[in-house]
Amino acid sequence: MILDLNEMDKASVYHAMTQTLVPRPIAWVLSESAQGALNLAPFSYFTAVCSDPPLIMISVGKKPSGEEKDTFLNIIEQKQFVIHIADEQLAEAVTLSSKTLPRDHSEVDLCGLQTVNEAGFALPRLVGPKIAMACKLHSTQTMGALDQNLIFGQIESIWIDDHVLAEDAQGRMKVMADQLKPLGRLGGSEYQTFGNTLSVARPK
Repeated sequence: MILDLNEMDKASVYHAMTQTLVPRPIAWVLSESAQGALNLAPFSYFTAVCSDPPLIMISVGKKPSGEEKDTFLNIIEQKQFVIHIADEQLAEAVTLSSKTLPRDHSEVDLCGLQTVNEAGFALPRLVGPKIAMACKLHSTQTMGALDQNLIFGQIESIWIDDHVLAEDAQGRMKVMADQLKPLGRLGGSEYQTFGNTLSVARPK
């Protein structure tokens, strides 16, 4: 099968992309409104961009109404956010947090989640995920016919649960994927849970 995306409508293009670009890591993003409401939402158009400075990118679309999403508005206003890497036990909460709520309502409360203040973090992090990244806004860019917002965040601090840490043969920090059990996004309503780890040495 050959898919010609130039001949497809936007919904079909989105479906084709999310079915084939798999698995995708999920940025579970906590942000705060000017009124102090904590917003939480998942984004699977998410990747590392640069190491110097340490930049990540999340792509944020619009609400069904066409309005800007709370995550985008909060980050633009407050210039900070926290990205969590969720595990498979949090799949239902991750999904529930994608629900569209009024801006003064908190998905953290909706999901029954707890937060904790962490040294070096301007915002609290969630209790549950084993990795959290404190980020500040670096820049934004708008792309495409639907004005998709790309948010570039600079990672300032990373909190990692000690239970997922080990040391590799070179004495460097190693995050044990089988302990982290990261949740990956597939197409539709499907997620990928952690399976086997394949290690292949790179050529020298």
